[in-house]
Amino acid sequence: MPLSDVAIRAAKPAATVQKLSDGGGLQLWLMPNGAKLWRLAYRFAGKQKKLAIGPYPAIGLSEARAKRQEAKAHLIAGRDPSIQKQADKAQALETQGQTFAKVASELLDKKRREGKAANTLAKLEWLYGLASAAIGNRPVTEITAAGAA
Repeated sequence: MPLSDVAIRAAKPAATVQKLSDGGGLQLWLMPNGAKLWRLAYRFAGKQKKLAIGPYPAIGLSEARAKRQEAKAHLIAGRDPSIQKQADKAQALETQGQTFAKVASELLDKKRREGKAANTLAKLEWLYGLASAAIGNRPVTEITAAGAA
Protein backbone atom coordinates (compact mmCIF):
# COMPACT_ATOMS: atom_id res chain seq x y z
CA MET A 1 0.00 0.00 0.00
CA PRO A 2 1.45 3.41 -0.94
CA LEU A 3 2.57 5.73 1.82
CA SER A 4 0.88 9.03 2.61
CA ASP A 5 2.46 12.16 4.00
CA VAL A 6 0.26 11.88 7.11
CA ALA A 7 1.42 8.31 7.76
CA ILE A 8 5.07 9.33 7.33
CA ARG A 9 4.76 12.21 9.80
CA ALA A 10 2.93 9.97 12.31
CA ALA A 11 5.55 7.20 12.16
CA LYS A 12 7.54 6.89 15.37
CA PRO A 13 11.04 5.40 15.72
CA ALA A 14 11.61 2.05 17.41
CA ALA A 15 14.66 0.33 18.90
CA THR A 16 15.57 -1.08 15.48
CA VAL A 17 15.36 0.25 11.92
CA GLN A 18 11.84 0.08 10.52
CA LYS A 19 11.20 0.03 6.77
CA LEU A 20 7.98 1.49 5.42
CA SER A 21 7.38 0.53 1.79
CA ASP A 22 5.77 2.81 -0.79
CA GLY A 23 5.94 0.27 -3.62
CA GLY A 24 8.27 -0.15 -6.56
CA GLY A 25 11.22 -0.59 -4.21
CA LEU A 26 10.89 2.84 -2.56
CA GLN A 27 11.29 2.60 1.21
CA LEU A 28 11.34 5.03 4.09
CA TRP A 29 13.74 3.88 6.78
CA LEU A 30 12.87 4.99 10.31
CA MET A 31 16.13 5.06 12.24
CA PRO A 32 16.25 4.53 16.04
CA ASN A 33 17.53 8.11 16.47
CA GLY A 34 14.38 9.48 14.79
CA ALA A 35 15.85 10.15 11.32
CA LYS A 36 13.71 9.25 8.32
CA LEU A 37 15.67 8.30 5.21
CA TRP A 38 14.49 7.44 1.70
CA ARG A 39 16.06 4.35 0.11
CA LEU A 40 15.38 2.51 -3.14
CA ALA A 41 15.84 -1.25 -3.25
CA TYR A 42 16.48 -2.64 -6.74
CA ARG A 43 18.21 -5.43 -8.61
CA PHE A 44 20.98 -4.87 -11.15
CA ALA A 45 22.94 -7.63 -12.89
CA GLY A 46 21.27 -10.19 -10.61
CA LYS A 47 22.35 -8.49 -7.40
CA GLN A 48 20.23 -6.79 -4.76
CA LYS A 49 21.28 -3.14 -4.29
CA LYS A 50 20.12 -0.04 -2.43
CA LEU A 51 20.21 3.59 -3.50
CA ALA A 52 20.14 6.41 -0.93
CA ILE A 53 17.72 9.11 -2.04
CA GLY A 54 17.88 11.45 0.93
CA PRO A 55 16.31 12.48 4.23
CA TYR A 56 12.65 13.20 4.90
CA PRO A 57 11.30 15.98 5.03
CA ALA A 58 14.05 17.62 2.92
CA ILE A 59 12.94 15.24 0.17
CA GLY A 60 9.18 14.88 0.24
CA LEU A 61 7.09 11.93 -0.85
CA SER A 62 6.41 13.20 -4.38
CA GLU A 63 10.09 14.04 -4.98
CA ALA A 64 11.15 10.61 -3.68
CA ARG A 65 8.69 8.99 -6.09
CA ALA A 66 10.09 11.07 -8.95
CA LYS A 67 13.63 9.95 -8.06
CA ARG A 68 12.39 6.35 -8.00
CA GLN A 69 11.04 6.78 -11.53
CA GLU A 70 14.33 8.33 -12.64
CA ALA A 71 16.26 5.37 -11.21
CA LYS A 72 13.88 2.93 -12.91
CA ALA A 73 14.51 4.72 -16.21
CA HIS A 74 18.26 4.17 -15.72
CA LEU A 75 17.60 0.48 -15.03
CA ILE A 76 15.54 0.16 -18.20
CA ALA A 77 18.40 1.78 -20.14
CA GLY A 78 20.81 -0.81 -18.66
CA ARG A 79 22.61 1.55 -16.28
CA ASP A 80 23.11 1.02 -12.55
CA PRO A 81 21.40 3.99 -10.78
CA SER A 82 23.98 4.10 -7.98
CA ILE A 83 26.87 4.25 -10.49
CA GLN A 84 24.99 6.94 -12.42
CA LYS A 85 24.45 8.93 -9.21
CA GLN A 86 28.18 8.76 -8.41
CA ALA A 87 29.08 9.86 -11.95
CA ASP A 88 26.62 12.78 -11.78
CA LYS A 89 28.04 13.84 -8.41
CA ALA A 90 31.63 13.68 -9.71
CA GLN A 91 30.63 15.71 -12.79
CA ALA A 92 28.94 18.34 -10.61
CA LEU A 93 32.01 18.66 -8.38
CA GLU A 94 34.29 18.96 -11.39
CA THR A 95 32.05 21.55 -13.02
CA GLN A 96 31.73 23.50 -9.77
CA GLY A 97 35.52 23.67 -9.45
CA GLN A 98 35.91 25.21 -12.92
CA THR A 99 35.35 28.87 -12.09
CA PHE A 100 36.12 31.77 -14.39
CA ALA A 101 39.00 32.89 -12.17
CA LYS A 102 40.58 29.42 -12.21
CA VAL A 103 40.33 29.07 -16.00
CA ALA A 104 41.64 32.61 -16.51
CA SER A 105 44.59 31.87 -14.21
CA GLU A 106 45.39 28.67 -16.14
CA LEU A 107 45.27 30.59 -19.42
CA LEU A 108 47.61 33.27 -18.09
CA ASP A 109 50.05 30.59 -16.92
CA LYS A 110 49.91 29.01 -20.37
CA LYS A 111 50.63 32.36 -22.05
CA ARG A 112 53.61 32.88 -19.71
CA ARG A 113 54.99 29.43 -20.57
CA GLU A 114 54.61 30.24 -24.28
CA GLY A 115 56.80 33.30 -23.76
CA LYS A 116 54.28 36.00 -24.67
CA ALA A 117 55.41 39.62 -24.43
CA ALA A 118 55.21 41.39 -21.07
CA ASN A 119 52.76 43.96 -22.50
CA THR A 120 50.47 41.17 -23.75
CA LEU A 121 50.49 39.49 -20.35
CA ALA A 122 49.87 42.79 -18.56
CA LYS A 123 46.91 43.54 -20.85
CA LEU A 124 45.41 40.06 -20.28
CA GLU A 125 45.83 40.38 -16.49
CA TRP A 126 44.11 43.78 -16.61
CA LEU A 127 41.19 42.41 -18.67
CA TYR A 128 40.76 39.35 -16.44
CA GLY A 129 40.86 41.62 -13.39
CA LEU A 130 37.95 43.64 -14.78
CA ALA A 131 35.88 40.55 -15.52
CA SER A 132 36.88 38.72 -12.36
CA ALA A 133 35.10 41.22 -10.11
CA ALA A 134 31.76 40.34 -11.69
CA ILE A 135 32.11 36.68 -12.67
CA GLY A 136 35.31 35.37 -11.06
CA ASN A 137 33.68 32.88 -8.68
CA ARG A 138 30.97 31.67 -11.07
CA PRO A 139 31.26 28.24 -12.71
CA VAL A 140 32.24 28.53 -16.36
CA THR A 141 29.19 26.52 -17.46
CA GLU A 142 26.86 29.17 -15.99
CA ILE A 143 28.43 32.06 -17.89
CA THR A 144 26.63 33.04 -21.10
CA ALA A 145 26.68 35.96 -23.49
CA ALA A 146 24.52 38.97 -22.64
CA GLY A 147 20.93 38.33 -23.69
CA ALA A 148 21.63 34.64 -24.41
CA ALA A 149 20.21 33.44 -21.10
